[in-house]
Amino acid sequence: MAFLPFYVPKNKQLKIVIAGGGYAGISAMTSLLRYMPEADITIIDPRSQHVKITHLHETFRFPLEDVLVPFSALERRFGCRHICAELIPQEIALQQWQNDKFITLEDQILEFDYLLIASGAAATQVERTENVLVLQDFMASSGANLLTSHLSTDTVDEQSISVIGGGATGIQFLFEIAHFLHRRKINSRLRLIDSGERVLKQFPVGFSRYTEARMSDQGIDFHPDTLYRGQEGGKILLEEKESGRQFALPSALSFLFLGKKPDNLLAANAFGQVLVDHEPLQNIFAAGDCSSYHSYGSNTMSAQSAVRKGKLAARNILRHSGMLKLLEPYLHHDLGYVVSLGPTDAVGWLALEGNVVSGIPALVIKEVVEAQYDLLLTGIDTYLI
Repeated sequence: MAFLPFYVPKNKQLKIVIAGGGYAGISAMTSLLRYMPEADITIIDPRSQHVKITHLHETFRFPLEDVLVPFSALERRFGCRHICAELIPQEIALQQWQNDKFITLEDQILEFDYLLIASGAAATQVERTENVLVLQDFMASSGANLLTSHLSTDTVDEQSISVIGGGATGIQFLFEIAHFLHRRKINSRLRLIDSGERVLKQFPVGFSRYTEARMSDQGIDFHPDTLYRGQEGGKILLEEKESGRQFALPSALSFLFLGKKPDNLLAANAFGQVLVDHEPLQNIFAAGDCSSYHSYGSNTMSAQSAVRKGKLAARNILRHSGMLKLLEPYLHHDLGYVVSLGPTDAVGWLALEGNVVSGIPALVIKEVVEAQYDLLLTGIDTYLI
């Protein structure tokens, strides 16, 4: 058993329920078992598989199975239990769970010493039509299969494809789609629609300049300051942000990447304990995109922050269960961020946000970070606290 500072065990086996089997939930589970191998851990997740969601854009090149890890495999590997269900935390329920130390789920009573909510943030809801795809669609079918099933691959007429959303997810899908179309020699016109004046506006301007230059090189049209208003048949409905002028463009298929809604966030203190009426629930923690920590640490909705929050919440659960109850505040700051621009290019920053790297160096950083998480899924923790 690994050594955890400020942790003097009082219990040999805690019952811990983790609601959410994403990056935060899995990182918490592996950290708990590292310091308490006898812990009784139950993961509640409505899916049958853990999805490495930051890799979904790569399914235009690789099988979807490459980014899926069945919970049954994690059960065998780590000795945890998976319940295929969804736990929806509400303020009244949270207080009741804290008092009762159990939750009722589909006629099952799950007792716990600690509950960790890591259910992620809700995706922005949009009206769906036959010609519109969203991120959730890629969890059921690969990008290659989705694109070919919606497009006519043998027509000589040019087909238009729209990607809506110039954030990291939209950009990564945009360049993978461009690479796929070129590789398959599909006659098409690709465009990006974004409400901002530049792509990747949450990052330094160097990200935008490099990415927009690569878009221009590949003949991708860019419509900045433009709002998405819907899809009707083979046309996408748009509106100019400044003038309010509405117009339509041909679009055989549209991909919507509008981000996540922040309205299901759980407030947590600096140690990860959920706050209700500004008071911490001692035995209920939160981590990942569904949590907003009142601390100096990063609250970005990224896999990096989710992993760090999950690991910190796990350490503090153990410390709280011990004799000292000295908890560690969340102070993690992002160490970098890389956005893939297809299989051979990327742009990112390392150490300092102004330190923009691109091309092969950025790709190497991305590969190292992803390999670190893949090792964690096998039980090898190479993260530094």
